[in-house]
Amino acid sequence: MKKLSFLLGFMFIATLGMAQSYFTSAGLRIGDGIGISLQQRIAKKVTVEGILKNNNARGEFSVTGLVERHIPLISRRLNFYTGIGLHKGFVHDSEIETKGPFGVTGVAGLEFTIGKLNLSYDFKPALNLAGGTQVFYPDTALSLRYVIVGNKVFKEMNKNKKKKQRQKARDKRKKNGGGIFGGIFN
Repeated sequence: MKKLSFLLGFMFIATLGMAQSYFTSAGLRIGDGIGISLQQRIAKKVTVEGILKNNNARGEFSVTGLVERHIPLISRRLNFYTGIGLHKGFVHDSEIETKGPFGVTGVAGLEFTIGKLNLSYDFKPALNLAGGTQVFYPDTALSLRYVIVGNKVFKEMNKNKKKKQRQKARDKRKKNGGGIFGGIFN
């Protein structure tokens, strides 16, 4: 029992160093409107997300850019994430007498990735600094994305990079007399 507890604890701690199980994903975002979401990992636990959304109820189309920090829960396939960014709206309903909104957007949610499918549910409040019919818009949505580029592609690239670095180090050692004994026997 102690061995099993130790093993499970070790596996849990080992997964904390990892974040998402993908590099690029894109798909639908369905909430108070329908939109498209594209996520790209830019660092170990950081992604940027772009959202294009049409909201007929408010008569506007919006563009949102977010930077998100991912925190793995149990494994790298289940993440809690938070982030912040900017949004800009464009009014397409001629009956609405206002400018398109511009402001700050936050986000907090959970995502789960299995195979090539990424599913997330989040809360994305928006604070309009200019324009819009309201100052504050709360938004929750479900996003269903397809993993375009997974970890395997980048692991292979990293593996090839490390091979080249090792070969370069070997070549340098040969050039300089090489090995542990450095040129004593030359």
